[in-house]
Amino acid sequence: MRIPIHRAGVPFIALFIAVNAVLFWLSAIAGALFLPVTIWCVAFFRDPERTPPAGEHLVISPADGVLLPVADARPPAELSLGSQPRKRLSIFMNVFDVHVNRMPVGGEIIALSYRPGRFFNASFDKASVHNERMSARLRPNGNTDPTDDLVVVQIAGLIARRIVCDLKVGDHVRRGARFGMIRFGSRLDVYLPLSAKIVVKEGSVTKAGVTVLAELRE
Repeated sequence: MRIPIHRAGVPFIALFIAVNAVLFWLSAIAGALFLPVTIWCVAFFRDPERTPPAGEHLVISPADGVLLPVADARPPAELSLGSQPRKRLSIFMNVFDVHVNRMPVGGEIIALSYRPGRFFNASFDKASVHNERMSARLRPNGNTDPTDDLVVVQIAGLIARRIVCDLKVGDHVRRGARFGMIRFGSRLDVYLPLSAKIVVKEGSVTKAGVTVLAELRE
């Protein structure tokens, strides 16, 4: 059975396999003990195909993980969306989740901003403010009002130290399309437009490109 792998994981998987082969050559016991780590590395970079649900007004999850408590928070200041609080949906990814990130809606990338920061545990609320992050401002298809823009933030965690984002300002993206990943264990925040209606419950397990988080104003 073929396991789909994200291209960012190929160098890591090759390294783990090489180390495992050397350990097996030195000692069968050492190789066997390290084998689960190699299997985990392969599993971490898996990239399964996903089919988004029908309905262009739906906001789907950008990440696999667990939905943390919904908060009212200001979007990242660097995206120039004002200081009015919005509903923030935060998804915590542990080291066993699929880490490929997908676009929650289709539209145009209006702004991008990378900000270095700390590496607090991504499940902590303060991670959204203090941790290293990559923020994207997205204007959904068919919308012209800036207040309808949506924000997606990739946030590094305690173990995660590398954010991969393939987006560029001006890109037109499809809902459910891959746009990056975070290594190893992290968090995704989605700041919704003020008119959006949340349809998912706190504590729900989400799947990127599949789980519906909210509905936009039609």
